[in-house]
Amino acid sequence: MSEESAETIEKCRYPAYRAALKCNFPQLEDVFDNCMDEAVKSLSEVGMQAYLEGASLVCMIGRGFEPVLVYLEEVPQICRHVGEQAASLIAQSVWKISRTPNGVSILSFLQALPSAARRLQSRESFDHFIEIIFDFMESTTGSIHGIHTTIPSPALTDLLDSTPLLLSQISLEGLKNWVDYGVLYYSDHPERQKEYFSLQSADSRAILQRERHGTLFADNQRRLDMYLKALWNEKEQLVPYSMGFEEKTRPQPYFDSMGMRIPDVLDDSEAGVSGLDRYRATLAHMSAHRRWSDKIVVDNYSPFQRIGIECLEDCRVDTLATRRFPGLYKLFMALHPQPVEDACDEENESCIRHRLTMLSYACMNRHHHYKNPDISEFADRFHGIMADGESSLKEMASLAVSFIARTRKQADQSPNVHFTDTDIDYRDDNRHLWIYIEESDDEEMFNREEQRRVDEETFELPPRHYPEWDYRAKNYRPDWVSLYENLHPSDSPSKIDDLLKKHAALSKKLKRLLDFLKPQNSVRIRFQEEGTDLDLDVAIRSLIDYKSGVTPDPRINMSHRHDGRNIAVTLLLDLSASLDDIPDGCTQSILELSQEAVALLGMAIDELGDPFAISGFSSNTRHQVRYQHIKGFSEKWDDEVKARLAAMEAGYSTRMGAAIRHAGHYLSHQRSDKKLLLVLTDGEPSDVDADDQYLLIADTAMAVKELDQAGVYTYCINLDPDADEYVRDIFGNQYTVIDKVESLPEKLPRLFMALTK
Repeated sequence: MSEESAETIEKCRYPAYRAALKCNFPQLEDVFDNCMDEAVKSLSEVGMQAYLEGASLVCMIGRGFEPVLVYLEEVPQICRHVGEQAASLIAQSVWKISRTPNGVSILSFLQALPSAARRLQSRESFDHFIEIIFDFMESTTGSIHGIHTTIPSPALTDLLDSTPLLLSQISLEGLKNWVDYGVLYYSDHPERQKEYFSLQSADSRAILQRERHGTLFADNQRRLDMYLKALWNEKEQLVPYSMGFEEKTRPQPYFDSMGMRIPDVLDDSEAGVSGLDRYRATLAHMSAHRRWSDKIVVDNYSPFQRIGIECLEDCRVDTLATRRFPGLYKLFMALHPQPVEDACDEENESCIRHRLTMLSYACMNRHHHYKNPDISEFADRFHGIMADGESSLKEMASLAVSFIARTRKQADQSPNVHFTDTDIDYRDDNRHLWIYIEESDDEEMFNREEQRRVDEETFELPPRHYPEWDYRAKNYRPDWVSLYENLHPSDSPSKIDDLLKKHAALSKKLKRLLDFLKPQNSVRIRFQEEGTDLDLDVAIRSLIDYKSGVTPDPRINMSHRHDGRNIAVTLLLDLSASLDDIPDGCTQSILELSQEAVALLGMAIDELGDPFAISGFSSNTRHQVRYQHIKGFSEKWDDEVKARLAAMEAGYSTRMGAAIRHAGHYLSHQRSDKKLLLVLTDGEPSDVDADDQYLLIADTAMAVKELDQAGVYTYCINLDPDADEYVRDIFGNQYTVIDKVESLPEKLPRLFMALTK
């Protein structure tokens, strides 16, 4: 640093900040202190660092002092509206523009940002705005030879200059549509392009008028703030989001630690409810959740159960809101769809959303006209619960689980979902209801303090870490999954004995079949300290030695093993939450049917004398795969094992790859010539932290391939009627799909016998 620069820094009121700004324009010294006065009011120390680093970057682009001045003056105000991260984004954006032929538009770009930030009021929307500008720039910047961009965009500056007017009249989605129209029709006509984006052409004004619709949040923010304060005593920040940037899903309102998220524009409803009243209904619903809703652990429920819980909890808080403000009832019911009772084809469509929307309407309107007895019964039960007071999320969860169990159909698994009249768009997405036991790298966390709760279950053994195959990267994620193993809790073994008595006739048939599979040749194994029979020759010799004062040989027993059948078997059970579901036409859950089937299979394998083990698994993100031992290879089929089998419970998710690898680890250490891993499951691999469902399918397929290479034969018994869509990708031809789950107790032992002949 020169002496002159050091002296200049010492003279200013913010020497540390001046030293951090790598910029030596002489004009800077006249305005620096004033800029810092404003910046320190708006930015934290971290924000100041990013702000000054950004200013240094803008100084380096070679466009003179004016862009630096605009940056220093405007960015603190921008950050106040959309967050401190905007400082780095703006600087990087300016740098990118400077690397193109559009450097002349940098000043217009910087001058357009303050009005955009004031209008948009959220970092997400601000990012989308810059995305629109860059998409436009890239699509309209030309090239002489079609290789390097050499011709600047003819209308970029015009677009930026028009931005304040445009955003005052249309939403961000409307701006995107307006820009896309101009690019589509005028990209090859520079002069007409300039006319369009400077709002000089009739076409541009016509399209602008077309996109002017609905009630803009920006025009009504103050009124909505006052509404929240007056009625609900809420001071939460309202954060708008754009509806035009989600290609796969339609965004829903939600709230988190950053504020209450609502659309940036709402049209009047078909029922005649104004956009402003729609905003009020949404804010009233979310405020009711904030006042009366608790939280519940997400992993304890299946996806269908979660949808049902959210539906009934929405009805509960809406009911409480209308008790406090009766005028809300008319507004809520005007926005609530009224599904036609027989509109959904329950044989060919998934009707879960349709049924729950009918239930929601019946819960909100006692005078509904639905004839479905289940809808009427559960609506009455809801009204009965609410008549006693405020009720709770826990009671709604219990009611929802019962409703789903009662009404679930086979076709609910169909990808053909019925969506007509099922969108209750004033309600939020209910992310605030759920607690995730443990954070993961892949899931969005909504309330981190709650999410960091430690699972109450303790494990005796340290975790075993397994890799997970990433099909996108075509490589393993090393030590990605933590697997905890423990001994399964016990219950009364008499439950299993009762199940075997229930299937006494089937047991007799199986035993007759087993006689044909039993090896007829047996080999005597002598000199055993423990065995099934006394070896007389060795026993007499040991007695003579004892009488003679010589230490006798303690190996006086012998045992027998069958010669001709040398196979070890592991039965791996999926114990995820979906096993609590009751299939159509059944009176028992999948878990109860699985217990019966495993009890019969255990009896059968024990009769054959094959070494076998039984284990169950479930998962709660990659950080906690639970592997529970029900029977070990060295254990006998006795009351202790039956007691563990009787205590089987379903819960959590199905991260299958790690469980298969762990089961294969134990099975591969058996001395048998043949090793068979039987996997019993009711669905595809899944977990709460896996957004890409095929990721776990591909990993499980790789786990099966690994065991094949290790000499372990893996076979899947799948209870999902739609399993053909994915099970072949995992197990190849090594699977059986059992469509009628109620036949599982009979089919599972027979399938085992067929595999081990």
